[in-house]
Amino acid sequence: MTNVWGERSRKLTDHVTVLTTDANGAYPSGNSLLVRGAGETVIIDPSVTVAEQGGAGVPVDAVINSHGHEDHIAGNIAFPDARVHIHEADRAVTQSVDELLAVTGHNRHDHPELLDAYLTTFHYTPRPDAIGYQDGAVWELGGVRIEAVHLPGHTVGHCGLRISDRVFFLSDIDLTGFGPYYGDVFSDLDDFEHSIETVRGEEADFYVTFHHKGVVEGRETFVEMLDRFKGAITRRHDAMLEFLQEPHTIDDMVAHRFIYRPGVEVFIADHVERRSAVLHTKRMIERGEAVEVEPGWFRVV
Repeated sequence: MTNVWGERSRKLTDHVTVLTTDANGAYPSGNSLLVRGAGETVIIDPSVTVAEQGGAGVPVDAVINSHGHEDHIAGNIAFPDARVHIHEADRAVTQSVDELLAVTGHNRHDHPELLDAYLTTFHYTPRPDAIGYQDGAVWELGGVRIEAVHLPGHTVGHCGLRISDRVFFLSDIDLTGFGPYYGDVFSDLDDFEHSIETVRGEEADFYVTFHHKGVVEGRETFVEMLDRFKGAITRRHDAMLEFLQEPHTIDDMVAHRFIYRPGVEVFIADHVERRSAVLHTKRMIERGEAVEVEPGWFRVV
């Protein structure tokens, strides 16, 4: 493996190695985990870089995808003979690129450039044989085990993976300053907050994020980072409440930008802003913080 990955691999335990990138897992790539037991070897979330390297440098028996986003399934192409496992709620994404497009509310006809990116940059290859798993699913590899922990909100099927060597793979609970991403068609703000509280209870020596932060050592550091990560939800909510001191529409909120900084050009920015604004506005109304003063116009109480 080291002949392929060199300094971009980091061995955490006798069984677990992180396969990272020069940019520490920045999108479109990410930090993949290679878990080797006496009986089987598994790769978790093989990245674009794994695809470009032609694999993990060792034979792999199975792939575990933490959820159905393009960057987390990109390296599946490098393991055509391995089993592919993904949470049942996200399984359709591995079977059809149209299902992957639908996650962000797009389709191949209106957005051919996104389809092209999925097929080329992210090497999308359908896996109709993908096996759906549920919360609590266990893979026994021989001397090491992996257990699925369902952490929905980011996607319906988003999961963390608990590895018996006191390693926990957080996937896209990525602890970044950007904060939680819940901008997809099927994302859920309440579920994401519940998942953050669920993962807070995980006891590990190493917490691994797919993007940016990579390996976080020690529970105390992890909890501090998790609290800052979750705090982005409150900051966004408070900023939206301030904006709605005067009546505004969802379109106004999209244009104002609460998730991305003004001037940041990201293809899906408007969609993410819209979905996030809808979720926060729904929460405001449920809490009695805001009302719909007339159809499509919202203001704080």
